Amino acid sequence: MTPETVSTDAARDALHALRQEVGKAVVGQDAAVTGLVVALLCRGHVLIEGVPGVAKTLLVRALARGLTLDSKRVQFTPDLMPGDVTGSLVYDTRGAEFSFRAGPVFTNLLLADEINRTPPKTQASLLEAMEERQVSVDGVGRPLPDPFLVVATQNPVEYEGTYPLPEAQLDRFQLKLTMPLPERDEELDIVGRHAAGFDPADLAAAGVGPVAGAAELAAGRDAVRRVTVAEEVLGYLVDVCRATRGSAAVSLGASPRAATALLAASRAAAWLAGRDYVTPDDVKALARPVLRHRLRLRPEAELDGVGADGVLDGVLGAVPVPR
Repeated sequence: MTPETVSTDAARDALHALRQEVGKAVVGQDAAVTGLVVALLCRGHVLIEGVPGVAKTLLVRALARGLTLDSKRVQFTPDLMPGDVTGSLVYDTRGAEFSFRAGPVFTNLLLADEINRTPPKTQASLLEAMEERQVSVDGVGRPLPDPFLVVATQNPVEYEGTYPLPEAQLDRFQLKLTMPLPERDEELDIVGRHAAGFDPADLAAAGVGPVAGAAELAAGRDAVRRVTVAEEVLGYLVDVCRATRGSAAVSLGASPRAATALLAASRAAAWLAGRDYVTPDDVKALARPVLRHRLRLRPEAELDGVGADGVLDGVLGAVPVPR
C-alpha cells in the first residue's frame, strides 16, 4: 500500500495495534511504548534508559517485529569502531579499486544497544546519520533509507564501564524514555509468563507479528502535520521551555530545537488520541521525555539530589496553564 491508499483512521488503528503487539512481549511499560510510537510519527530518535534487566532491548525488538520494516541491531562495546556502524571502503583485489561496504546503519530501525558502553569516537559515528539521515565516507554522502529511526538503549551513567553521551549527541534524540522497575503485580505477570513458556528470543511464538509499515507511518505523519495548535497552547509550550533556562538548578536549559521537538511530539500524541488539536495536557505529558536529557544540571544541584525530572515538575507546576 501507498500513503495515498491508507486512510487516517486506518493509520491510527495500525499504530494502536502496534502498541498492543509490543504489549504481548513487554509488561508494564506503556509510557515507553507510547513514546516509541510518537517518535515513529515524528521521524525522531529515541534514547531508552534503565537498569539492566527491565526489557529495554526486548521492547525495541518487539517494536521491530510489529513493523514491516528492515531493522538491525548493533551491540555497542568498548572495541567497536565507527566503520563498524557506518560502513567503510574495502579494497577489491579483482577490480583493483575501493568499494563501499554499507554498515548496519543502512536500515529503517537501528537498535543501538548499550550505546554508552562504547567510547565517544564511536558514539559520534551516528551524529550525521541521526541529523542529516546520510553517511559520508570518503567525501561522498550516501542517503539512508526512509523511514530511518535510531533507538538507543543505555544503562544509568553512574554504572561501571559507561561513557556519558555529550550534549550534542543527546540533542539528536527527540525523546529520552526511562524504564523503571516494574510494580509487584507487573513483575508477577512477567514471571508468570516465563513460567508458562514465554521465550524472549522467540517473539513469533509469543504472537508478536507485523501490523504496520511504511505506508501507515507516512499517512500518520501527514495527518500529524495537520493537527492545529492554538496560539495560547503554543505560548504555553514556549514558556515551559524558557522557564527551564531560568531554573536555579540548571546551567543549560532547553533550546529552541527542544521547543520544536516538544511541538512535534505533542501533535503526534494529540493525533494518536483521536484529536486534531493540541491541548496543554499533551504538552505536559511529553515535556519530561522531550526535555529531560537536554537539561544540564549545576553540580551543586546534583549533589543535593535534584534530577532533571524534578526540575521539570517544578517548571510545569509554576508556568500558568492556558484556559
